[in-house]
Amino acid sequence: MNSITYELTNSLNLSFLAATMITQQTIQQILSRIDIIEIVGSFIKLKKRGANYLGLCPFHGEKTPSFTVSPAKEIYKCFGCGRSGNTISFIMEHEKYSYVEALRWLAAKYNVEVEETAVSPEVKQQQLTADSLYILNNFARQYFSRNLFENEEGQAIGLSYLKERGFREEIIERFQLGYCLATRDAFAQTALAAQYSLENLQKSGLVVVRDDKPLDNYRGRIIFPVHNQTGKVMGFGARIIGKNDKAPKYINTPENEVYIKSRILYGTYFARQAIDKYDECLLVEGYTDVISLHQAGIENVVASGGTSLTMDQLRLIKKYTNNLTIIYDGDAAGVKAALRGLDMALEEGLNVKLVLIPDKEDPDSYVHKVGAASFREFIDKNKKDFILFQLEVQLKDTGGDANKKAAVVNQVAETIAKINKLEDFTKQQDYIKRCAEMLRIEESGLVALVNKFIREKIAKDESKQAALDPTQHFEDNAMQGAASDYSDESFNLIFKDEMQEKALLKILLEHGMKDWDHQKKIAEYIFNEDIVEEMIENQTVTKIMRMYRDMLAAHLEPSDKDFIFSQENDVSTLVVSLLNSPYELSERWLAEKEVFSVLEQGFRKYMNIEYKHKPLQKEEKTFKDDVLSTLQYLKLKKIKHLMEQNLSDLEANNSYQKFLDLLQPHMHIKEMEMEITKLTGIVFKKF
Repeated sequence: MNSITYELTNSLNLSFLAATMITQQTIQQILSRIDIIEIVGSFIKLKKRGANYLGLCPFHGEKTPSFTVSPAKEIYKCFGCGRSGNTISFIMEHEKYSYVEALRWLAAKYNVEVEETAVSPEVKQQQLTADSLYILNNFARQYFSRNLFENEEGQAIGLSYLKERGFREEIIERFQLGYCLATRDAFAQTALAAQYSLENLQKSGLVVVRDDKPLDNYRGRIIFPVHNQTGKVMGFGARIIGKNDKAPKYINTPENEVYIKSRILYGTYFARQAIDKYDECLLVEGYTDVISLHQAGIENVVASGGTSLTMDQLRLIKKYTNNLTIIYDGDAAGVKAALRGLDMALEEGLNVKLVLIPDKEDPDSYVHKVGAASFREFIDKNKKDFILFQLEVQLKDTGGDANKKAAVVNQVAETIAKINKLEDFTKQQDYIKRCAEMLRIEESGLVALVNKFIREKIAKDESKQAALDPTQHFEDNAMQGAASDYSDESFNLIFKDEMQEKALLKILLEHGMKDWDHQKKIAEYIFNEDIVEEMIENQTVTKIMRMYRDMLAAHLEPSDKDFIFSQENDVSTLVVSLLNSPYELSERWLAEKEVFSVLEQGFRKYMNIEYKHKPLQKEEKTFKDDVLSTLQYLKLKKIKHLMEQNLSDLEANNSYQKFLDLLQPHMHIKEMEMEITKLTGIVFKKF
């Protein structure tokens, strides 16, 4: 890996690195040791095929291998589903890790010690506490697991209870279930003897202090470890065995540095890959519901813990899929629980379905009763649309009361208004139509009511934003005006072909440091043409070219790997796709070589640039031809802009002399346009 990556990234992405707190030296060590074949090969079987490796794509079901890994370029590409990336993005995608989590995973694999940037004493202390809690929780998990399988009390009470509930040992081990002895302080004494601090034991919720004595908080209970997305234990749920009216059924870890209930969905670590595979998340209430469904082979399931869904939990689901199916008890309480959080789910753009389990069953008991196959069939056949189900329930409660019905109409309109993403417009219109039919009201009236709620929300958001930043209102208006101007047909470019721009970037990445002539590199030749960045429309292409130019200015030698492993996702994604897909220039441009000659001469004449064109030698043709062709294309776009600007000045000016001054260059450009039209048939509009 080229060492310049890290110096440059330090200046370009300083804020990001501050957030990660991982030093550039550590990142450099990790990237220098990465072997993409070793990493990808640890998850799927790869077979050598020429210079590359081939295997079955882990991101979509396929029988014929289409997943290709290039060890030379350190990238992968699936020609079936289109996913592509580098080693880090593979870990992020496959394991659903963040960038930092993927780096830490790779650091652990390659035994790289993670060094972190300097942080404030408060942040450092918080981080140390979090690390200590993770270590303590792992110690406790192992302790409880040993109790369950090796201790006589644990086997007789805890293990026998779980087996009576129908859980097999392999699923118990997979979810790392355990048992806390009924002895008052067995765990507390063991942990203190192992040098764990009493402060952290209390913070973790494992130990409480009463009468100045440390006591086990979960004594006599089944222990359910709660894992984060990387498999670390954040906390525990402890279920009482048998009936005890004086004690709560469950005790959960109190909130601390690592356990924040509103951001947790039980079972996410075990379900993440199945959710991605099936593109659907099943949501249940309890721990045992999740474990029972996993045991039955239904693995794309997580639990909310019986509380109202939070925005953080919904965003966690959206990280894996847009499709959420809620499976709750069919009683009144279950229906009420299922309907909570609906508006937030809609605002997040989730497609929400609801399944209610019949006969006073829950998912745990029902899957044991009917079996996995029948359970799956029941889920598929009984999914109900969330909004329509909610409306159906509310209409039953109106009892023909006009006032109650009016309240229902308002509520459903407000709910539909939450579907506010542009791509969901068709979905919103469909809901309006179907709900109007159920309510037996005019569709136009419901449309008006929905729009009213949308306007109110926009006004509310704007007033809130104005309170935070009074200048934003004027900036937004300016942006809207600019967007309006830009959308005018006279401003649209005729040759809007991003393939040309991407082709130039691909050449820059692959050949930029090769010689153009004896005096300059290809990259220098390209950047000497100031027009390049000015006329490129794709913002990511522009960003990458600027990063490349900044490297040259810093006397660094750019490599495609600098961008493949960029921490900016749009940069990495585009570069990987370019190196996987051979972008070629438009045949129209390659065929009509005379256009480039006319254009080059006319452009330089108009811009008062001395024209010197030396024909390429035969061996130089290939990517040099592509560079010249693309640059000519960009210059043609520049001429188009000049014509538009000049015409605008002509129309707006009242001075006869100024009119004559402007007319001469305009006629010159017009002559160029006529020449190009003769050669290619391309016609400039509105000139």
